[in-house]
Amino acid sequence: MDIIFLKEFRIKTLIGIYPWERKIPQTIELNIEIALPSRQAGMSDRIEDALDYSQVVHRINAILDQQHFSLLEALTENIAQMILIEFDSPWVKISAAKLDVIPGVKQLGICIERSQS
Repeated sequence: MDIIFLKEFRIKTLIGIYPWERKIPQTIELNIEIALPSRQAGMSDRIEDALDYSQVVHRINAILDQQHFSLLEALTENIAQMILIEFDSPWVKISAAKLDVIPGVKQLGICIERSQS
């Protein structure tokens, strides 16, 4: 299985259950591994056969611009489902973390793995 990855993708978004979290954007960090639907890009060396990293980033930005999530779990699940469906990935692993939210804790978050059923 071939896997592409996006590491330390940081983005500001409104996320959380507390009133202040609905007003003040927080930085979240995403680490994403995406299984490719085929090995064709490695054999052809053609962008047309590859999964376009920039399109994945664009779609994640669009999701976070359009929707407020209360929980990291829901945000992460939404991104995972988008990758599985829109990019035809057979498997995805996503870690999402809030940064420096609790004193003494650098990151807090969730890691999920999903596959096409």
